[in-house]
Amino acid sequence: MKNTHTNQLFGLLLATLFISTSGVLGKYIAMPTEVIVWFRSAIGMVFLYFYCTLKNISLKITRVRDLPSLVISSLFLGAHWITYFYSLKLSNVAIGVLSLYTFPVITAMLEPLFMKTKFDYVHILLAVLVLLGIYILVPDLNLQSSYTKGILFGVLSAFLYAVRSLLLKRNHTHKYHGSTIMFYQTMIISVVLIPVLFFMDVSNIATQYPYVLLLGIFTTALGHSLMVRAFKHFSVSTATIISSVQPIFGIILAFIFLNEIPSINTYFGGLLILSTVVIESFRSRKR
Repeated sequence: MKNTHTNQLFGLLLATLFISTSGVLGKYIAMPTEVIVWFRSAIGMVFLYFYCTLKNISLKITRVRDLPSLVISSLFLGAHWITYFYSLKLSNVAIGVLSLYTFPVITAMLEPLFMKTKFDYVHILLAVLVLLGIYILVPDLNLQSSYTKGILFGVLSAFLYAVRSLLLKRNHTHKYHGSTIMFYQTMIISVVLIPVLFFMDVSNIATQYPYVLLLGIFTTALGHSLMVRAFKHFSVSTATIISSVQPIFGIILAFIFLNEIPSINTYFGGLLILSTVVIESFRSRKR
């Protein structure tokens, strides 16, 4: 039993590491945001199709009534990616990924409405600690600055991601494999965003394709499949609070690859975030 919990926790942290690469890649790739998201989705879809075929993972949707919520959650995911990349472009990786991490607070508040469960006040406390950590990390707010706009896009992205995660938890994760869900989500996003290929500049793909491939395969197909799979074994609040280590991963990657140097506040805020991860890891182990 302990080994099973440890394996699931390792899978969740691995998913978090893969997903955290989106900050560096989203900031670095020199293409319009919507174009990046289309390539991300299309590449992820193709990879997931072959992966599911190789692993004999069923791609069949067993009930027609599952389709509406699957489509809606896919649209929320696509909008989450677009607003998140706008946040990165307007600010930097630290601001983008940290403002996104208001989503554990949003998730904890919304989960009882979606899952018909009681509020877990410990989750609220942990989420507030994450929010406090983010507050320490974010620079002074100025409504005229691109950084402030980046934070607002990041918070909107957090809301979209929280709703999408809760929709999947309520309707799909107990019925379908995580890779199956992500295959359909990336397919739906790819179809919806096809028009951007005709109205936006895609010429830079000739030089950007290695990074787009990384974004499509590791960040999207593998990272999000593992994250969706984690929803089978953890509540969405637990999974999101544990995965709050993502900002730390993102900031470290940005330092290594983009030479973005974190301030002293980053260490204090990061310590708070990591503390909530450790606490929730032990709490989930006892359940």
